[in-house]
Amino acid sequence: MSTQSTSWVPPRAGRWPLFGAFTILFLIAGQVLGLTQSPADRDMGDLEKIIYVHVPAAWVMSVTFAIVMFYSLRYLWKRDERDDLAAAAAAEVGTLLNGLTLALGMIFGKPTWGVWWAWDARLTSTLVLFLIFIGYLSLREFVDDPERRAQWSAAVGILGAINVGIVYMSVRWWRTLHQMQSSPETVDATYVLALRVNAFAFLFLMIYFVRRRYESLCLVRAADHAAEAAALRGA
Repeated sequence: MSTQSTSWVPPRAGRWPLFGAFTILFLIAGQVLGLTQSPADRDMGDLEKIIYVHVPAAWVMSVTFAIVMFYSLRYLWKRDERDDLAAAAAAEVGTLLNGLTLALGMIFGKPTWGVWWAWDARLTSTLVLFLIFIGYLSLREFVDDPERRAQWSAAVGILGAINVGIVYMSVRWWRTLHQMQSSPETVDATYVLALRVNAFAFLFLMIYFVRRRYESLCLVRAADHAAEAAALRGA
């Protein structure tokens, strides 16, 4: 299906506003659980409570960029502009989570490592990932032709998503200040429940944001198509 022949019917909001309200309440509950039910860490004290935002944000960021890759590949296969818009919506949310991950990592790093920033393998690869997707979003703003924009964005989105694997493996491939990946087996059981609850809270939040952003992008493109059709009729 070509980009030009896509039939534009903007998606309906449906029950998404209710899902959003549920997500906010779930997120608040998860944060309250983490703040009130887990004791201060022996070495880091209450600083450890930042993990209930930092770690879920990093996990869900990776999922979001996987969505970018899926819809970018799907666009290159089917040439349906709606897939391009879905990838763009996911990229915007993923970039937000990526920035949040970096900011919280710096806040965590200052009292833990003594510096706000170190050119550590995990930090540097996460920054590179962030810059790739800043470039992705910038590209979409500067390219006017919808088909060319979608093709170029898909290529950058796939490249960026591949970099997620480098971010994940960086602590295994290189000597790094950042700790190895945690799992329920390596984290004290006291912290596991709150981490899991907040991971789901951030996952739900990501799904909600991506869906609503996709809806708004579809509305913009539907308006563009309507304007183009009106111009052709008046020509």
